[in-house]
Amino acid sequence: MARESRGEGLSANTIRHCCGLCRRALEKAVTEKLIVRNPAEECKLPPARRMEMRLLSREELQKLLIQAKAEGYYEVFLLELTTGLRVGELMALQWDDLNFNTGELRIERQIYQIKGELLIQPPKNKASIRTVILPPAVVTALKKYKQTVFSRWMFPSPKKEDAPIAPSVASHRLAKILKHAGCKKVRFHDLRHVFATNALEHGMDVKTLSTVIGHVSSATTLNVYAHVTSDMQRQAAARIDRGIGKAEVAESTSIAKSMSTMTDFRPIRERKRRWGTGSFSKNQNGQWVGRYTITWPDGRLETRKVYAATEEECERLLAAMIADMKSEVAAEKERLTAENRAS
Repeated sequence: MARESRGEGLSANTIRHCCGLCRRALEKAVTEKLIVRNPAEECKLPPARRMEMRLLSREELQKLLIQAKAEGYYEVFLLELTTGLRVGELMALQWDDLNFNTGELRIERQIYQIKGELLIQPPKNKASIRTVILPPAVVTALKKYKQTVFSRWMFPSPKKEDAPIAPSVASHRLAKILKHAGCKKVRFHDLRHVFATNALEHGMDVKTLSTVIGHVSSATTLNVYAHVTSDMQRQAAARIDRGIGKAEVAESTSIAKSMSTMTDFRPIRERKRRWGTGSFSKNQNGQWVGRYTITWPDGRLETRKVYAATEEECERLLAAMIADMKSEVAAEKERLTAENRAS
């Protein structure tokens, strides 16, 4: 998915981060008497600006999940909307991270994508290593979903063996699902804001939310979601006022109606390829191209392709090629095992 254009040059936040780094380095130089004064103290910084949050309405959330289910990504977005995980944290989840008995989900790794390569590392700070409790309905959905997955990864790549879905692929898939569902375009990170906003509006306190979404401090959460907490304060003041005046607290008819009404949206059906079945597409010449990537015992990745005139023929050739590749890898493993025993 193409990145949104943010104009030429560096963003205001990037400039502020660079200046802060330089200021700290120069402060150290002053402390060690390498320079007399810190020249960065006189630097004028651009005002801090946050990208506008784009939130989905209740009806749009329903459409998103309905369409995601039709495309085979229901569990991905159900889990995101009930936990607010960063996309790299979500894609890095393994089945061992989830305790089906207690509903505890452990977040202890994150996927970073650098020049197309996936790097799996600990999260960016200690606060990001955390445990969240999943709602029982989500645990039930994941338990059923697990029966269809034959990988240690919760959301495995359909193209690469023993690899998770890349964060960029998840973002691209979200864009397609939103388009098919007729919803406005939002970033994957905006789904994290959707979760946090809903959590605050439904009574979760800021301290708990800060822990759940992995913020270093509650001050960060308050800063990011100041608009929500301000609305909550106004609502609380109105309730206190009504209580003092002994006025009857009546829920808005329109709000009650919007919360109870389910959308009649019908999804666009799109077949999702399962893990281990490769992928295929059409090239500029109108040919169908099937691809599969496999990992050899020495860690080397190998991708092979097949070409066909029709989708059905490509599917058949792709399945045969995958079977041959797996046989070759199995034979190589046996050969290496025999050599190790002989030595």
